[in-house]
Amino acid sequence: MELLNSILYDTVYHSAPIILCVIGGIFAYKANVLNIALEGMMLNGAFISVLVEYLTGSVALAVIAAIVTTLLWGLVFSFLGITCNGNVIVIGLGINLIVPAIAKFVLKVMELANISLQDVGVADFKINIPGIKSIPLIGGIVSGHPVITYLAFIGIAATAILMYKTKFGIYVRVVGENEDSAISLGLKTQKYKYIAVLIGAFCCALAGINLSMERMAMFTSDMTAGRGFIAIAAIYCGQGKPVQSSLYAILFGVARSLAVNLSVYAGPAAGMFDTIPYIIMVAVLAVVSFM
Repeated sequence: MELLNSILYDTVYHSAPIILCVIGGIFAYKANVLNIALEGMMLNGAFISVLVEYLTGSVALAVIAAIVTTLLWGLVFSFLGITCNGNVIVIGLGINLIVPAIAKFVLKVMELANISLQDVGVADFKINIPGIKSIPLIGGIVSGHPVITYLAFIGIAATAILMYKTKFGIYVRVVGENEDSAISLGLKTQKYKYIAVLIGAFCCALAGINLSMERMAMFTSDMTAGRGFIAIAAIYCGQGKPVQSSLYAILFGVARSLAVNLSVYAGPAAGMFDTIPYIIMVAVLAVVSFM
């Protein structure tokens, strides 16, 4: 029972950053913009949040700095890919390579292997929900997560409503499905594409903050470990639908949770379990492509 509780808790734990990238990336997907820079944007949020908190001691300033700088990367991507009609794949890959390079350079200048926060800990960010925590089984799974984790799951419903029940969502989908028709209706297509990418950047910043500051209170190089690419896979498997895509993100969260919890019993072969999420990602993509 203890192992099951741990697996279920860790499923929520590991799903949250992927879900945030998914719901952010869906907007660009619906606007017909392939944003493969999700990985780099998430890493930027993780790095800047921990760096600023380490230097200033202010969590609020760290969160703001992470969001603002990630939005700047979103603007860079949008300007080069949308305004200048550049190749979005090359631009996205460039961001994915530049961000970790900057992080490694800063760490080298600071003569640190990683940045560990001393004035805040992981426990400081966890929220125990009154009344829920005491419920057997469910309480231990649902309660005790950081605030951004809860925002990720709330964001699934919010994204579905925004995408299908508001004018903004309808316009984004029109721009993505038939840009010529959108132009004939008087829509400023570039504006909606910019907004779609920036929403994704904002969500990636939150994912990075959740990953580094809330969950670990530290930053290590390449700590995103391909989660941005897993999010892209989830978006395509779910055909850009918020609920379906998020379910695929949760599936990858389950895979990661199993890898972490089962590796304890694997002895010398524990490292092999780290490949489980990526094997499942490839397998799911293969199955979905034939459906």
